[in-house]
Amino acid sequence: MNAGRSMQPNTLFAMIAGFLLAAMSGSLLAADKFVDIGKGEYNAACASCHGLQGLGDGPAAEQMKAKVPDITLLVKGNNGVFPFDRVYQIIDGRQEIKSHGSREMPIWGSAFRRQSSQYFDSYPVIDPESSARSRILALTEYVYRMQHK
Repeated sequence: MNAGRSMQPNTLFAMIAGFLLAAMSGSLLAADKFVDIGKGEYNAACASCHGLQGLGDGPAAEQMKAKVPDITLLVKGNNGVFPFDRVYQIIDGRQEIKSHGSREMPIWGSAFRRQSSQYFDSYPVIDPESSARSRILALTEYVYRMQHK
């Protein structure tokens, strides 16, 4: 993604479709049990600050300089629309977003590019960037599901 440009709808659709195809391939499903990759990534990467419910009350939150936001209110604070591209970019973190404020939050795009995920260990990672994007998409979609309706 280029700085200052949002993800094109066709690109977003292609990325989500690719992720869904991988999920339906069986490598992410085990014995008729759905593995919630987004929730797993959230619990591993985000819950320590944002809390298990996304309320900004995780065990590390009180040690942050700035108040950790309640991420269940993103739709409410954005006129009823989930800011998918903005959330994706904040999680990715490799592009600085002025409205995001301080850079206390880890740059997960770089971290996900360097490290594997328990959900993709058996899946050959030919392109680390593609793997990082899949993890960020799953995480962004999970944050969407956390929104108060």
